[in-house]
Amino acid sequence: MKLRMKVSLITAVTLLAGSLVSGAAVIYRSSLYTREKTMESGRQQTEAAAYAVGKELEYELMAYFTDSTLASYYDYVLQKYGDSRYILIEGEEVVCNRTGYEVKDPADMRWASRSVIQRSGDRYLLLVGRKVPVSGSREYKLLWIQDITSVYEDVYRQSLFCFGICAGVSFLAALLVYAAVGRVLSPMRELQRAAQDISGGDLARRAGVRSRDEIGMLARSFNEMAERIEGQVAALSQESERRRQMLGSLAHEMKTPMTSIMGYADSLLHVNLREEQRVRALSHIHEECGRLGRLGSKLMSLLGMYDNDSIQMEEVALQEVFDRVARAEEAHLREKGVTLRQSCEMGVRRMDRDLFESLLINLIDNGIKASREGGVIELSASGEQITIQDHGCGIPEQEIARVTEAFYMVDKARSRREGGSGLGLALCERIAQLHEAKLRIESVVGEGTTVTIVFYKTFTS
Repeated sequence: MKLRMKVSLITAVTLLAGSLVSGAAVIYRSSLYTREKTMESGRQQTEAAAYAVGKELEYELMAYFTDSTLASYYDYVLQKYGDSRYILIEGEEVVCNRTGYEVKDPADMRWASRSVIQRSGDRYLLLVGRKVPVSGSREYKLLWIQDITSVYEDVYRQSLFCFGICAGVSFLAALLVYAAVGRVLSPMRELQRAAQDISGGDLARRAGVRSRDEIGMLARSFNEMAERIEGQVAALSQESERRRQMLGSLAHEMKTPMTSIMGYADSLLHVNLREEQRVRALSHIHEECGRLGRLGSKLMSLLGMYDNDSIQMEEVALQEVFDRVARAEEAHLREKGVTLRQSCEMGVRRMDRDLFESLLINLIDNGIKASREGGVIELSASGEQITIQDHGCGIPEQEIARVTEAFYMVDKARSRREGGSGLGLALCERIAQLHEAKLRIESVVGEGTTVTIVFYKTFTS
């Protein structure tokens, strides 16, 4: 049962019970008052009649009346001072009865001074007895009998009327309470709908309750809770995205060193190399393994997974970086039949060697993927710019602004075929920002792409 119906029923039952108890108390007090008044009136009337009858019964000639004459005289006296409600008792015998009722025990002395109510069938009788004040040896009692059934019938009718009024008032009150509670609870229904929407995934949903009562306070608390939940979910989503990027970046960045390591390892296993070539291959494998180990912690630090001192900025000759990148990409270039040409007019820069090498390797990898067999990639540095240019398929103009988004791939089929994850340029941009630089991408479909690393500041050692 809904709260609205519960409140209405409780109100109706409470009001009905209270009204019935109050009405019953009023009717009971009213009936007692009416009965007492009726009894008091009967006592007064009987007392007056007893006094008058007593005067008549002192008539001196009564001693000479025969029994029939005496009975007629008694009937005359009662008829003179009363009506058909009196019974005259002499001693232990009823000498005159004008009521139509029988007295079972005329000798009972209760009839000399008592007032009682008796039930006879479905009738209620008021009996008032008084001793008749007479002189002489005779002793008389006057019994007055009044049918007061109408008093009880009035009480019954009043009870029915009171119950009807109370039931009607309670019903109307229940309807009013039902309507009022529905209006009062409408903000609660809004809160319920908001909670359902939020549980369904609409975290931006808020309860539109503006009242200043307790429900309004509850709505404000609810909205504050929803704000915190939305913030926490957003933070968890960001953290999840960062972890996803980290894992994707690690996989992406490990591909080139692993390819290089596998190429040199394959040469050591299957090709007869001169001692100098063998030592150079082993040295390169050793360097790439070390770089892999350092690269993992640096990438996690770069992506905000944890803070450490793995990123170390130092002054590095750019030509050395170019040479290391060329060696790392040698196997990949040979596999694709692409030539790398480099030109370095820039001297020493402050950088993290591993991350900057990863930046250049990513850009060259993209150039290799976009180039056709026999193509050329140009790596050059002059002034405050480093340029990587290929003459491959190019990027559509409308896609250039999005290529640095995480997991965005221009040609998804080609990227998946060649093992791409869409993280390369997004990671490159982060590494460039770490080195106070930005990426500028220019491309023409069918002619190739030029990526320029532009440093914000001029480096001075």
